[in-house]
Amino acid sequence: MSRITITKPDDWHIHLRDGAMLERTVNDVAAWANRAVVMPNLTPPVKTLEDALAYRDRIMSALKTDSGNSEFEALMTLYLTDATSPEIIEAAAASPFVCGVKLYPAGATTNSAAGVTGLEALKPTLAAMEACDLPLLVHGEVTDHDIDIFDREAVFIERTLAPLVDEFPKLRVVLEHITTKDSVDFVTSARNGVAATITPQHLLFDRNDMLVGGIRPHLFCLPILKRRLHKEALRAAAVSGNPKFFLGTDSAPHTVETKEAPCGCAGCYTAHAAMPFYAEVFEEEAALDKLEDFASHFGPDFYGKPRNTEYITLVKEEQLSPMSLSFGESTVTPLRAGETLAWRVETAG
Repeated sequence: MSRITITKPDDWHIHLRDGAMLERTVNDVAAWANRAVVMPNLTPPVKTLEDALAYRDRIMSALKTDSGNSEFEALMTLYLTDATSPEIIEAAAASPFVCGVKLYPAGATTNSAAGVTGLEALKPTLAAMEACDLPLLVHGEVTDHDIDIFDREAVFIERTLAPLVDEFPKLRVVLEHITTKDSVDFVTSARNGVAATITPQHLLFDRNDMLVGGIRPHLFCLPILKRRLHKEALRAAAVSGNPKFFLGTDSAPHTVETKEAPCGCAGCYTAHAAMPFYAEVFEEEAALDKLEDFASHFGPDFYGKPRNTEYITLVKEEQLSPMSLSFGESTVTPLRAGETLAWRVETAG
């Protein structure tokens, strides 16, 4: 198959950042996606409806509508903290622009210092989310220093996520950017209302790619790349046709200075070529016929949104991925910089 036309996708997990970065991030995702669920881990975080609406205004102001992206919609999320009240949840749930609340365990990833230190005191808040049908979006890792970084997702599921899903049986939960067979198995067997997003980097790479022959900082993300058997489990889930698994890039720009540093930041920038990345994986798995469901159907179905009516066409034609991208006054090295990609987006609209 040399070309494929599918319903225009959405990105159900992305970091757009703020300020000068928005001009690049917003328009890169809007080139192929109609909607994007925007993460709230700014500094300071997006903690209230007012914060979310102000951030959304900045995002939409950065959109270049003369490029055929006028239908793009930013779906906002709130940052769950130990102080998030039921009243904050109720106000957010009443807005058509807020689609979820993000749980970061404190210290788990970029800008997560204000994250949750424990869920016991937040049970009234979680009950409000359940009552309002506002989904909980979860960064699923423990942060205990004595837990190996490669085991933190599995331990989080056992300690925190499984009990939470049982205690709040009507709460919709998305386990974001899953990286392990443990997560695939958990989501597959979980009750209705539990789903997961999968990134391109976790489908394309494993920890050998990041570490063998030298450390490759632009493959460093959190949750960290795992061993090959986990990548294979993720690929099997993505192409399975199971509606619990859908597209979420977790695209997260960091400048060259902050990535190539003694303590480099975690995150991969993929918004510029997300659909070519996913198409490559699905082609390798002989499952291009399953790409539309994963990228375009299952996400809106889970979130209760209408499926898009526009289409994009992907063409199997080699293109060179840029070595760097301009972000304000700095640059970002995107995923697979300087490499030849097998697919490109020909048309979108």
